[in-house]
Amino acid sequence: MSAKAISEQTGKEFLYKHICTAAAVQNRFRYANVTSETDWDGLTQDHPWLLTERLVVKPDQLIKRRGKLGLVGVDLDLQGVQDWLRPRLMRETTVAKAKGVLKNFLIEPFVPHAQEEEFYVCIYSTREGDHVLFHHEGGVEVGDVDAKAQRFLVAVDEKLTEDQVSQHLLVHVPEEKKEILASFIVGLFNLYEDLYFTYLEINPLVVTQEGVYVLDMAAKIDATADYICKAKWGDVDFPPPFGREAYPEEAYIADLDAKSGASLKLTLLNPRGRIWTMVAGGGASVVYSDTICDLGGVDELANYGEYSGAPSEQQTYDYAKTILSLMTREKHAEGKVLIIGGSIANFTNVAATFKGIVRAIKDYQGPLKEHEVTIFVRRGGPNYQEGLRVMGEVGKTTGIPIHVFGTETHMTAIVGMAMGHRPIPNQPPMDSHTANFLLNASNNAMTPAPTRTASFSEPRAANDVTPPKKCKAGVPPDSLHSILWPLKNVVTGNWAEAQTSAGHSGAKATTLFSRDTKAIVWGMQTRAVQGMMDFDYVCSRDEPSVAAMVYPFTGDHKQKFYWGHKEILIPVYKSMADAMKKHPEVDVVISFASLRSAFDSTMETMQYPQVHTIAIIAEGIPEAQTRKMIKLADQKGVTIIGPATVGGIKPGCFKIGNTGGMLDNILASKLYRPGSVAYVSRSGGMSNELNNIISRTTDGVYEGVAIGGDRYPGSTFMDHVIRYQDTPGVKMIIMLGEIGGMEEYKICQGIKEGTITKPVVCWCIGTCATMFTSEVQFGHAGACANQESETAVAKNQALRDAGAYVPKSFDELGDVIRTVYDELVANGTIVPAQEVPPPTVPMDYSWARELGLIRKPASFMTSICDERGQELIYAGMPITEVFKEEMGLGGVLGLLWFQRRLPKYACQFIEMCLMVTADHGPAVSGAHNTIVCARAGKDLISSLTSGLLTIGDRFGGALDAAAKQFSGAFDSGMLPMEFVNKMKKDGKLIMGIGHRVKSINNPDMRVQILKEFVQKHFPSTQMLDYALDVEKITTSKKPNLILNVDGFIGVAFVDLLRTCGGFTRDEADEFVEIGALNGIFVLGRSMGFIGHYLDQKRLKQGLYRHPWDDISYVLPEHMSQ
Repeated sequence: MSAKAISEQTGKEFLYKHICTAAAVQNRFRYANVTSETDWDGLTQDHPWLLTERLVVKPDQLIKRRGKLGLVGVDLDLQGVQDWLRPRLMRETTVAKAKGVLKNFLIEPFVPHAQEEEFYVCIYSTREGDHVLFHHEGGVEVGDVDAKAQRFLVAVDEKLTEDQVSQHLLVHVPEEKKEILASFIVGLFNLYEDLYFTYLEINPLVVTQEGVYVLDMAAKIDATADYICKAKWGDVDFPPPFGREAYPEEAYIADLDAKSGASLKLTLLNPRGRIWTMVAGGGASVVYSDTICDLGGVDELANYGEYSGAPSEQQTYDYAKTILSLMTREKHAEGKVLIIGGSIANFTNVAATFKGIVRAIKDYQGPLKEHEVTIFVRRGGPNYQEGLRVMGEVGKTTGIPIHVFGTETHMTAIVGMAMGHRPIPNQPPMDSHTANFLLNASNNAMTPAPTRTASFSEPRAANDVTPPKKCKAGVPPDSLHSILWPLKNVVTGNWAEAQTSAGHSGAKATTLFSRDTKAIVWGMQTRAVQGMMDFDYVCSRDEPSVAAMVYPFTGDHKQKFYWGHKEILIPVYKSMADAMKKHPEVDVVISFASLRSAFDSTMETMQYPQVHTIAIIAEGIPEAQTRKMIKLADQKGVTIIGPATVGGIKPGCFKIGNTGGMLDNILASKLYRPGSVAYVSRSGGMSNELNNIISRTTDGVYEGVAIGGDRYPGSTFMDHVIRYQDTPGVKMIIMLGEIGGMEEYKICQGIKEGTITKPVVCWCIGTCATMFTSEVQFGHAGACANQESETAVAKNQALRDAGAYVPKSFDELGDVIRTVYDELVANGTIVPAQEVPPPTVPMDYSWARELGLIRKPASFMTSICDERGQELIYAGMPITEVFKEEMGLGGVLGLLWFQRRLPKYACQFIEMCLMVTADHGPAVSGAHNTIVCARAGKDLISSLTSGLLTIGDRFGGALDAAAKQFSGAFDSGMLPMEFVNKMKKDGKLIMGIGHRVKSINNPDMRVQILKEFVQKHFPSTQMLDYALDVEKITTSKKPNLILNVDGFIGVAFVDLLRTCGGFTRDEADEFVEIGALNGIFVLGRSMGFIGHYLDQKRLKQGLYRHPWDDISYVLPEHMSQ
């Protein structure tokens, strides 16, 4: 969500730190926080004024009207505060319907003042600007400030002045206080804007001769602005609403959400409840909660939450295991149910997310069976069939009752099954497999004639069909009475303001998309673009709808896509200006910009007059920025769809990004050709569910738009409903509204006034909110009611009273749609057209492989590392375990080189080998080459490579050869003397024997260190003992023919591989044969070479030239005739 309530202490801290005003703000930072763990001695040391001043104490837990509830202790000394707290601190209290424990209190200095010195001020945000309310009488008895306060609207992107405050707000204030109040209110408003508040109320605001006192304060900030305001906000703690505890699991999921590009939400309502949900999608999660409550399950509903935005398998696993852990802590007499539901996904791979859920179910199968948990699953979207299959299989293998359903089952039908209100089908019907939609049954790759894409309800010649009759929305016909909701009237409050028609400076287009629409896509979203092109192709468009892409992080280039069977190139531009200049035919921009860059890129886009529609996909754009975009769009006559949306679709013409899902859903929902029904929704996932419902109950969708879940969508329900009203091809309209905001009431007014005459079927989700005892913020930022008229219940009743068709619940939405459609067909308004099959589109190779339809030999094979999952894996061990076990570099090398977890002594030996081989001075050939390259100005890689290329049998590469020679002689049964004699007879050097400088009398300390370790820790040293016997023979002939470091490491490694218990004899010999041991020297010496490179650069050494006097010039003598 965006607008989040903060504690009074946090709000005052923001005010005291950042307000800029000429008014003297008193008691700055003079507050003390008290909990059950407070050390009073320490508290008085930190706040000595507690001992000398009269005090006020009150709970700081988002409780409204504390004074009237007797929850404010006034004019007390410190002992009086402690006495006042004693019967209240950590005691359960009921506030309205909410029961909660009072555990956080605020102590402040008491401010003596007269009643006439109390004032009321409030600032809150709306779509058109920020409202400032002021009343000259504040305090506990302020009453209905909405009705009697002075009000001034500061339009978006405008500033408030002291003159405006004095003229419009301070009309009843004494002259001597106007100046100080005007300065304070302007400073408060600037603070409100700068720190991205969405609501700020001070009551009372006390003004005395000493200055201004902020006594009580309530505030909300736009949490999505954290990346802008972090420096000023710091780490903000958002307390839960009173009556709901803050659970660590909620914080854990919130942390996962913050670190993910996906959306993960969890709110615990009743941890002892019987009904648990794990729902995909912000809108769908509300619908499931509504249905549970409608069926009488409000007291047993344990949680609200949602996951969406294509979370990874690991993220879904973490989310699922949290819920399973919570629901298996306390048993329920009737057992428990888990509803894993969701609408039809647009782009989330259902099978991939289900893998995470399946992993969690397997991990918790014992507790799930012990707690008698039954699981109900309903899902649709990309690869959902595989996801449902896997979910069904885990039920069979674990013995947990799991009932699985797909898109053939109404979205919320599983709720009735789970709660015993609906029978569970033994073998539910299953829709065709994803691939079946894409196989070319006719073997004809030609595109059918475009005539089939004419609207199913376009006007036809008189001799073809009966002319359509105009249908006026009004009281539902008698045939609908049995399924419409017979509610009593609900008080909807004062919503006159919401009924005001929105005027636009620039005229906006009625038709947003056509078969010729061309778009620019902002962002490197190749999957979404390919989906748009496949949609274009299946709709028989002449050309792709995507003209170009804009991606500021690369240079101009071309990107390859498929158009049916052939490949085409789409230009990608670094700048929007270049893209617009080269593609004047473009009038739509689809922005996949991130929440941080969406504002700037959108404002830039609106500077080009050719653009009339912009879709903003990003979620989490600060509301203040969204309102600025809306204002400019209204001035420019641009329609904005979003933010926080999947987009929209016009069958047969155009689709935005991932709207409608993958091609199988496009075809199943008949979105490749227009129908007669247009819809507008907030939720992207629910828009796809509407596609499914409409395709099953009518002749299909004419156009559908998801305006987005933010509080201030770029375009409103009314904007699109009016467009549909003016579009001849649209015969009936569906609106899926939700709790929060007042936009639905404009639909009511439009129907009553006759502006909307076509049948309108409406349902507002979020009816469960009125049944909860504490406030719940649903998945969408705008899904929160701030007053009675914003509740879904009030809106549904108002819509029905106005003459819209309103079902009893979402469960019956499809029935109402079908009934209205049948009426329109019966009276001739709609004449269904004959179905014509769409062209086939080849399936992408990657998706076909995902579905298991094809297989292909891999180009590479690897058995040591896997980076594809949530966590890097070395030879089967997650990287976190590597660090947890403190395996060190030797342990990692064991995993990556030998695919084994080696014993600790082996890991230590490897690390010692790397240390002793790291360097041997600048004179050796490898270091010399590295230095020469470095001084020639070459880069690190080139210099390092130059040094490494010198490694061979003569320098550093004797480890493998020594291991092979010594092990071969030992294994054949040769005595050390026989081995030495044979090598001499064959004219071969014994690899690993001999040193240029060191000798038996001047031993190599590197060898001595390694020898001491090996003889102490290795279980057997047969090969080393054999090599040392050979050394005795060779040094007797010449003292420098010692076992050198290469030879020692080679033979010791043979002992290690053969005796550590991790390898068979054949495996040990294979590692020697394939050159693994030389890798030790290469890896170790690379450290030294890099050191020499850095040393030369640090010393700023110039180009190396070898001195003449160190070169012996031996040329042939001049030969004269």
